[in-house]
Amino acid sequence: MDAATIVRDETRSGTDFVGELRLEWAAACNVGRVRETNEDAALVRPGMYLLADGMGGHDSGELASEAALMTLSEAQTVGGLADTQGVLNDLLVLAQERIGAIDTETERRAGTTTTGVVLVTEDGHPHWLVLNIGDSRTYRYQNGTLNQLTTDHSQVQEFIEAGFLTPEQARTDPRRNVITRALGAGMVDPVADFRSTPAYPGDVLLICSDGLTGELPDEEIADILSQAESAEEAAGRLVDEALALGAHDNVTVIVVSAHDSVETLQSPVIEDAG
Repeated sequence: MDAATIVRDETRSGTDFVGELRLEWAAACNVGRVRETNEDAALVRPGMYLLADGMGGHDSGELASEAALMTLSEAQTVGGLADTQGVLNDLLVLAQERIGAIDTETERRAGTTTTGVVLVTEDGHPHWLVLNIGDSRTYRYQNGTLNQLTTDHSQVQEFIEAGFLTPEQARTDPRRNVITRALGAGMVDPVADFRSTPAYPGDVLLICSDGLTGELPDEEIADILSQAESAEEAAGRLVDEALALGAHDNVTVIVVSAHDSVETLQSPVIEDAG
């Protein structure tokens, strides 16, 4: 199993070759302009790209987000969609136990959101297996359109679905930070959403904490992804824009750009010397 890399308070980038896809990725994690500590973290491993947004105060959130990611990094991705989802569910239970054992200095219990993708082969074809607990998000930018692949587990999302708030109103509603699912945080059992979708060359995935989406609307995110020439440029610009708007929370993004693993080679033209 390839080693996992935890990214916090830095930017990293790289290229992974997984099956028939070449995955260019960049992960940027920034404390923002208001918070004193960074409770966000990102995890990158070939074919696995996840982030966690911790909570609990002091260093509890940092410990919770890292515990969640390191536990999920133990997943083997050799099976199909159903097998991989089963493994991830088992690891989420283990992560819940590890986070529950974290001592906190306040009455708040340590907890974290988590979201991201695992690349899985199903019926001979690559698929993104998307998981989510909490209000961090996973998007796909494809053919000029940005689609959110996850649904927020938050109080304001429930109000949106009930017709009491619009998505734009929810971005500034004072209850926007109240989440309804998490790992740890006093929750009884981890309940994750999973969905799968075929993976194609040309896909650009964005995995982000609410520190990004709390500052930038989807339209601005889509514009940046459409204009960036690389995953690293896209990640850098997204974080920079959030910082320019005040970055009231920690900001973490992972951008993954999918390409064919083998470049199409063009035969050289040989001129007749005669």
